Amino acid sequence: MPAIQPPDPPAVRIKLFQAASLANSFKDSEALAMYQDILKTVPTHYLALWQSTVLSVKIGSRYSDETRKAAYFNAARQYADRALLLRPEGGESNYAAALALFHQATLYRAGARLAAFRDLRSHVYLATERRPDLPEAWQLRGRWQYRVAHYNLLERLYSKLVLGGVPDGGDSKEAMADLEKAHDLAPQNLQFCYDLARMYFYQGRRRRAIAILYEAEKLPLITSEDLVVSRLCRKMLPPLLRADARRQKRRARAGKAPKPSILVRPDASKLPADSASRRP
Repeated sequence: MPAIQPPDPPAVRIKLFQAASLANSFKDSEALAMYQDILKTVPTHYLALWQSTVLSVKIGSRYSDETRKAAYFNAARQYADRALLLRPEGGESNYAAALALFHQATLYRAGARLAAFRDLRSHVYLATERRPDLPEAWQLRGRWQYRVAHYNLLERLYSKLVLGGVPDGGDSKEAMADLEKAHDLAPQNLQFCYDLARMYFYQGRRRRAIAILYEAEKLPLITSEDLVVSRLCRKMLPPLLRADARRQKRRARAGKAPKPSILVRPDASKLPADSASRRP
């Protein structure tokens, strides 16, 4: 059983409220500074530790310079490790550990990156098991599963010969189901829409991808990251529409009934399931 953390002093409760308000206002650096201030007073504050991990990753991801990225990602990993010491099987602590490790892996060489993905497995599964209401945990598990499912031959050989085998759980269909879960929990999250649309595209479910991209068009753009993701969604849509139009023409020439039009921006939940089609 994890140690029960004593009630927060009034000053800490005020800072926690301020940190959450700053984070909700997308003032990530100020929110991180507030959580860091809390940790100076209460070094074992679980909420402050795992939230510091999340914010450190978010801030670090914005830098193009790998040195700055690494500094933030390494700090995130340290916060996550401290949270894991407090609650080894906590949903939040395992999500924080997986998030930090996932982003650190982007800066590693091939062998270290594969080792990181091996170590990620237990964290992503524990995170979704203990916090099934946390959409970000499902998103991360879906990304991890898809990446492992698509190891190339050299990656598979290295994993088998050096790391004890390819991690269990890498499966494209499960990855898609995990991203669908994340989207269901947070349908207003533009990044989830983009990730899910890409997954549908990769799996040949073109009309599903189009429906999600139409859905993304309706979402408000709040942050600069939202603007970037929105542009990516808009860039993905026209080739999919052209490919679907070509497919409809082929069906018509073959004497098959056309599928319902998707030029009216349908609700994804009402769109008929399409068969796996060739990628455009």
